Amino acid sequence: MTSGVAWMPCDHAGMKPQAGTVRYTIRGIPAEVDRILRQKAARRKLSLNQVILDELTVATVGGQRRADFSDIIGRWTTDPAFDEVLAAQRQIDWDKWQ
Repeated sequence: MTSGVAWMPCDHAGMKPQAGTVRYTIRGIPAEVDRILRQKAARRKLSLNQVILDELTVATVGGQRRADFSDIIGRWTTDPAFDEVLAAQRQIDWDKWQ
């Protein structure tokens, strides 16, 4: 840490940095930890990476991270055909409710 920075970006050739994310390379994972993480991934039907992210999140901030939809907020586009289908589905057939 000669520059006084606790972390430095690690962008290898061909890798584009992703906004808001940090990448880690962790070495020396004990075999038992690897086995347990892989079992959790298989049981939950998630990638090993996702299980590790979930475990780190729970261990550090005390809970699952919440979905962040900030990349799609404000991007709604009107679609008359879609609105038409929804309107048809929202019709109540009063004969079936008697």
